[in-house]
Amino acid sequence: MRKMIDLDRFDRRLLEEVRRDNLQPARILADKVGLSVSAVLRRLRRLREEKVIVADIAVVNPALTGSALTMHVLVQMQQAGPQTMDGFAREIVHHPEVTGAWDVTGDDDFLLRVQVGAMEEYDAFTRRALGEDKGVHSFTTLITIRNIIENDVARRPLRDR
Repeated sequence: MRKMIDLDRFDRRLLEEVRRDNLQPARILADKVGLSVSAVLRRLRRLREEKVIVADIAVVNPALTGSALTMHVLVQMQQAGPQTMDGFAREIVHHPEVTGAWDVTGDDDFLLRVQVGAMEEYDAFTRRALGEDKGVHSFTTLITIRNIIENDVARRPLRDR
């Protein structure tokens, strides 16, 4: 297990800002966190090198890209042994419909976030990815009605989105 990184109040404030919008210029970030531009750049470089910041990503609107339906799928495996679990984890990443996957505790073994454009696509996905995998015992689908929080974007007032 990795050791925790020592973060001071400036690091935490900087992380809060880049989680909200990682395209903010360093001069704006400097004003917001109370540091110089060079200190902000130095800290961001260190946070990336130490893998505190693991990716700079874009949150994409699925409705505008043909993936308007989001499902959360709870998957139970036949046996929760390492070979079965690792095999499923290795295979599920190859399905482009899966936009998030977690190994979880409880009655289920995995939680998947699946994004598709239509129910027919979801049906094809489940047949291909879950139905043909002999290690999968069962799965439960939760259909997302609306997104409340996605990476902090939902924390902004609606008029700002």
